[in-house]
Amino acid sequence: MHKYANPAQFLKIAKPATFWLFWPGMILTLASCLWGVTMVPEERLMGKMVSIIFVHVPSAWLSMAGWTSIAIASIVQLVWRHPLAGISARAIAVPGAVFAAICLVTGSIWGRPAWGAWWVWDGRLTSMLVLFLIYIAYISLVSSSSNKGETSRFAAIFGIFGAVNIPIINRSVIWWESQHQKPSITLGGSSIDAAYLYPLYGAILGFSLIFGAVVLMRMRSILAQIKVENRMRRRAEG
Repeated sequence: MHKYANPAQFLKIAKPATFWLFWPGMILTLASCLWGVTMVPEERLMGKMVSIIFVHVPSAWLSMAGWTSIAIASIVQLVWRHPLAGISARAIAVPGAVFAAICLVTGSIWGRPAWGAWWVWDGRLTSMLVLFLIYIAYISLVSSSSNKGETSRFAAIFGIFGAVNIPIINRSVIWWESQHQKPSITLGGSSIDAAYLYPLYGAILGFSLIFGAVVLMRMRSILAQIKVENRMRRRAEG
């Protein structure tokens, strides 16, 4: 792993990997969503509104997976001082926040016909809103760093402690009385009909590939920014 701590070595892999993540991800996402919208049967209670799961569920998954990745990268940054760890955490933050926002919006759209309200202060919804606000706070922290290309130790510590909210989101529908439905997909299996489950898995995988591609794009952009800043600094000192 330390072999790829060198930004030059990382960039050799990141550029082609971005292509092979982004375009298959786009094709799989579009195909899965099209399948989910046009070919799956209407649900007995929600009708065609059930098709929103092909965006809502992947967004929820990626917003939580994104922050989990930030926490892991922050630990690596603080303990092993891996030079790309802080950069990867910074790169994950914006797409993670975008998916958290998409999750909240699609959840509200789904909740309006299901609950009769756009928003309820339910444990799952509230904890997801907290995650979105944590993302915004983290982005503000790393953006205010004196060196725009690096992530401060304080931001890394925040990234670790922010992960406390992830199990709260995951278990909220179990721990508290909730209007949100119970988990449909667990390690023990799934309660979702196969007609919905297969395109849902495709959408989750497709969105995940796109997420990975965007993170690599942002890491490459941050590394380029650092290179320019270092070059400008050397010129100023010279």
